[in-house]
Amino acid sequence: MTMHLRADRAVFRFSGPDAHKLLNDVVTGPVPNAGNEAAWWALLSPQGKVLAEGLAGWAREALWLDVHASVADDFFKRMKMYRLRASVVIDDLRETHRVGWAGAVEPGAIVHQGRIGHRVIDSADEAKGWVADDSNYAQARIAAGIAELGQDFAPDSVFAHDIGMDILDGIDFAKGCYVGQEVVSRMKHRGTARRRPVIVHGVETAAPVLANGRDSGTIGRVVDGAAVGILRLDRFGADVEATVDGKSVTLELPSWATYAFGEVSAEEA
Repeated sequence: MTMHLRADRAVFRFSGPDAHKLLNDVVTGPVPNAGNEAAWWALLSPQGKVLAEGLAGWAREALWLDVHASVADDFFKRMKMYRLRASVVIDDLRETHRVGWAGAVEPGAIVHQGRIGHRVIDSADEAKGWVADDSNYAQARIAAGIAELGQDFAPDSVFAHDIGMDILDGIDFAKGCYVGQEVVSRMKHRGTARRRPVIVHGVETAAPVLANGRDSGTIGRVVDGAAVGILRLDRFGADVEATVDGKSVTLELPSWATYAFGEVSAEEA
């Protein structure tokens, strides 16, 4: 078993009688309270933009969440504000715990099955033996067409639909209100998602993606010539050349995509 350290992730533990209710009332996704699967979630602004995102899993009578380190302080501050008088303890484990990834793991530590391999949380001491290079994880994530905050987009810059959360079960459309829920619901019912994740091949550095010279989105972290782009689908119809830094690139839809190139949003139809 090879563990790869995801050094840019921060860990938070939510425990107490109201922990599940607090998270379920605040974040987009279906928050688990049993099992070993990790659920994708996002914390949104009132305007519906993604402020933080990560995985949530249940273990040891608590919910374990990871977020990108760049938004950890803001996430912690907001969750303490939303907690109010709820019976919830929020532990900031950035100093004591680390997040790792493995394609397959044996029982041990805190392990949750994600869409890409397994997320593992363990003590900082145990993590000293993990492989520091996370490029294996990045390759798997890019190949799956999954965008990640901090790697592919900045906080408060995209909607949940832009990164496919509505398709990949990162949004629970059956539950009640949460922060930004009105925007998410409106985009679903009106079909106004203009941007979607696309796998871009043949790139060297993160830069704008042009469609016949027209700015149509950006790509994130590049690994082995590939990256995830969050692109305007309507600008890539037939006979449209996609370029990055003046070089032609190839676009590929993720295997899970329910959208297509050339689609026009309902507002523009």
